[in-house]
Amino acid sequence: MTRDSYQQFCPVAMAAEVLCRRWTLLLLRELLSGSARFNALRRGLPRMSTALLAKRLRELETAGILVRSPVSAEAGVCEYHLTAAGRELRPIVETMGVWGQRWVAAEASLHHLDADLLMWDVRRRIDVSSMPERRSTIQFIFPERPARERCYWLIAEQGQEADLCTFDPGYEVDLYVRADLRTLTEIWLGHTSIARARTAGRLALTGSRQLARTFDAWFALSPFAAVQAPQAQALP
Repeated sequence: MTRDSYQQFCPVAMAAEVLCRRWTLLLLRELLSGSARFNALRRGLPRMSTALLAKRLRELETAGILVRSPVSAEAGVCEYHLTAAGRELRPIVETMGVWGQRWVAAEASLHHLDADLLMWDVRRRIDVSSMPERRSTIQFIFPERPARERCYWLIAEQGQEADLCTFDPGYEVDLYVRADLRTLTEIWLGHTSIARARTAGRLALTGSRQLARTFDAWFALSPFAAVQAPQAQALP
């Protein structure tokens, strides 16, 4: 038995010993979302130390929840993939997200704004099939943030995974998306709508008319955005 053991034979207790360590469920969220490499996992968990991330990956490997596989074409690079035991956790992680969206006050969640995490989530949910066939470069601007978190560039093209840059990639920008971080987070979480934010002057889209007109088609929201919170939770 480890020091952190509940010392109970109950299956709930045994599962909790594996899954309820700090950051473990969020790491599983990233793996279930498709992140497979260490650096991709770090971008989805920007406040987790690299040492703790490595430790949690080892623990999940020991528990049989994931396997580590070297990438043959890239020396020293590994990918992490969930086993059957890991994949079976999907409904558990998703149900926790649904519960959090429904029952944790929206105002409380918006105390934890994180531009890096938001834009990484936005990147992997972008619907490139609803965008022009050519490459599109969208610059997101959070004017109130510190310089390091003020600008992000999203590069998208049909048939390819969208790319996110924290530095100017040198391409001509097709669409500028300007909003404060709270507003874009509210939109992402489904607490307010794109139309409402634009009408209130909290979201501005400048540049390509096509990209601006179809923004609500290709800017896919959080997978939990459609979950209905109790009426008292809703933001104005």
